[in-house]
Amino acid sequence: MAIISSAEKKPEAYDPDCPPFTSEALKEFAFLTAERNRAKRKKAVTIRIIPDCLEKYKALGKGYTGIMADVLNYAANNPEILSKVH
Repeated sequence: MAIISSAEKKPEAYDPDCPPFTSEALKEFAFLTAERNRAKRKKAVTIRIIPDCLEKYKALGKGYTGIMADVLNYAANNPEILSKVH
């Protein structure tokens, strides 16, 4: 709290190479951030997995579902892996 109150007392420094944002720029930045966050939002799904495979992932510990998602994403983005399955 002391840092915040001392920062409030200091005058703003103006850097000509980095002018302050306009309200329009801040609105656009907020919009782009919201769009990026929407695109990154994960969906909850239900899938059936062979018990042996699931146990291997669970053995990795906390966060194993994130690892599963990363493996699925990697496979989906590498056609050579998917072509070996079928």
